Amino acid sequence: MIDNPVQSPAIDVRNLTRRFGDIIAVDQATLAAEQGEIFGLIGPNGAGKSTLIKMLTTLLPPTSGSATVAGFDIVRRPAEVRRRIGYVPQLLSADGSLTGYENMLLSARLYGVPRAERAHRIARALARMGLSEVADHLVRNYSGGMIRRLEIAQSLLHRPKVLFLDEPTIGLDPGARETVWDHVLDLKASFHTTMIVASHHMDEIEEFCDRIALIDHGRVAAVGTAAELKARVGPNATLDDFFIQLVGSKTETEVERGYGEVRRARRAAREHG
Repeated sequence: MIDNPVQSPAIDVRNLTRRFGDIIAVDQATLAAEQGEIFGLIGPNGAGKSTLIKMLTTLLPPTSGSATVAGFDIVRRPAEVRRRIGYVPQLLSADGSLTGYENMLLSARLYGVPRAERAHRIARALARMGLSEVADHLVRNYSGGMIRRLEIAQSLLHRPKVLFLDEPTIGLDPGARETVWDHVLDLKASFHTTMIVASHHMDEIEEFCDRIALIDHGRVAAVGTAAELKARVGPNATLDDFFIQLVGSKTETEVERGYGEVRRARRAAREHG
């Protein structure tokens, strides 16, 4: 019998929990993301966003609960999940000592892209991310925005159904952030890719995400569109107002540029959240 799992919702999370000793990092999280949806995750540092993403990408086993990604259970069928997802982590993943093309080739091998298709897929992905002209340049000479676009291109080589973006624009200036999001939206329009995006930038979460989940102390505190969440505060409320009311304080972000700066920003974000 051919295994043909139900593909909707693209992500289905039910009472997912992760403990580290006595610490509960994710506490009975329940949410669902539909196919083609850009689903945002917001919350203070240490709220559990990255831990949730690591469980959904099979990098971290849950303590209890269940979840399916692209129709496959993250515990029982992790290999099938990994074949269908792309993942761009907080920390810099591109190798600065390699060229953009060499980074892409390494990813193609790791993702199991057939040898005969590698050159074509790499060229197409670099072109889609606007990096064809710098493909032979060392990544250490890329700007922060170029590095992030390269990482997204790497994650798309095997044509994933679901893409996880953990702080995709951390450390980038506003222009680079906008460029990254332009390419993300192009992916959604062209391939109907489902995306889970964790970010502290409320403006981009509000503008680009179809729905949003607020995570606080490991729990899913609220889920809805930006308009629905703001309406819980008042008629003229912003998403920042909603965040502050439920969490109590704003999250600060830094504007940094270049390879070294982006690396340090992402390291700090990982250590604190």
